[in-house]
Amino acid sequence: IYVLRQLGRNFIGQLEELIAQTPLERRDASRLLVLDKETGATRHMHFFDLPTLLRPGDCLVLNDSRVLPARLLGHREPTGGAVEVGWAPLGLSFFTFQQLWLLKEVYTGEYVPAPGDSLLLYGLFFPTVTSGPILRPGIFFPQLREKGFLHPDWSDAAAGIYAICCGTIKKVLLADAFGTVVNNGWVHLEELSAPAAWLVILGYTLQLYFDFSGYCDIAAGVARLFGLRLPMNFDSPYRSASVTEFWKRWHITLTTFLRECLYFPLGGSRRGTIRTYCNILIVFLVSGFWHGAGWTFLVWGALHGLAQVVERVWGRGRDRLPFVLRWGLTFLFVNIAWVFFRAPDCAGALELLGRAVTGGFAKPAAWLLEGLFAEETSAVQMLIPAFTPWKNILRVVLLYGAGMVAVLWPRNTIRRMEDFRPTLWRGAALTVLTLWCVLSFTGVTTFIYSNF
Repeated sequence: IYVLRQLGRNFIGQLEELIAQTPLERRDASRLLVLDKETGATRHMHFFDLPTLLRPGDCLVLNDSRVLPARLLGHREPTGGAVEVGWAPLGLSFFTFQQLWLLKEVYTGEYVPAPGDSLLLYGLFFPTVTSGPILRPGIFFPQLREKGFLHPDWSDAAAGIYAICCGTIKKVLLADAFGTVVNNGWVHLEELSAPAAWLVILGYTLQLYFDFSGYCDIAAGVARLFGLRLPMNFDSPYRSASVTEFWKRWHITLTTFLRECLYFPLGGSRRGTIRTYCNILIVFLVSGFWHGAGWTFLVWGALHGLAQVVERVWGRGRDRLPFVLRWGLTFLFVNIAWVFFRAPDCAGALELLGRAVTGGFAKPAAWLLEGLFAEETSAVQMLIPAFTPWKNILRVVLLYGAGMVAVLWPRNTIRRMEDFRPTLWRGAALTVLTLWCVLSFTGVTTFIYSNF
């Protein structure tokens, strides 16, 4: 806690010093002051002229007439699917929603601050600050007052280490492996056959899940070592038989925040059918924009909103379909929607989907698997030369097979933490796989959701 306090004070001190060093100007009621970082010249512009100035080097005046540099505010560049910023704090979007949730619950009386509640710890709790889960104040703060905080028992320690190992395995052995295939596919997009395109599409679906849920497992494990329990953020979402159910299982804390802080205030489903459909679309457009200020994210959000509207209109007729068919339709839709989430622009997303339909049935080229478990493959080839002709197909079958089994397994890591009991075979398996992860570390790799 002391380290977190010091880091917070240092950050706030540097931010105040940065703001204090910027020039002060008397505020004009109708205009804003713009500072050109390259020439040092200043000029007043009307607020509605600002879109023409959002380029690298520009600075904008805040409400107190202090000018913040472009490296702090960020700048827009033509990047295709999303808007990039030159500099921004990690986890800014998660931090913002978490603070809004705090303000909302204090305002409504759902959470009453108690003496000693550390707002700094709530805002900068390091396991969750960059990629969530989004912490609800009414659940987080009471745990700080329990005797188990900073004094975990052995069951908490065992469950925490178990979750950290599982999260690491998901990230290093699965998410990064699928990421290799996905990145190779996007680099050679125009050369993909239909089977290769579907490997890329399914690969990103699995990569995103293992990457984000792996992070959440690690965060939950670290928190458990402090005697804290984080909210479940993933509950086997790819087992869902509808898009509505998917959003009850995927990124649960974000869904809960948007439901309570946006959907309900908009009227929820209490103001008629048409208003309900509009509210659903608004919520998912906001969700898309939260992930990134680009057309691809907005299309992704709109697709999920429209899918939920269609399910409501379809009603009980859809529920009478066989479960396998409902699951298949849902999983197919989620795969297609993720293409827009990953694509650099809408044209790229449509091209990949087009290749998945019209790309022909040629087997995937060898370059699609380039770099996939390269060292492990070389070692096996040395020991078993007969493995060489089958190396590509075996890598695909083993990787994608393991991925699908893991996402469809009835009990996930977080649920197993609830009644976790260490056993010899679990310890041996986790030790071997974790050592494999450590030996696989070859460079810097990031979690996908730390970019949002």
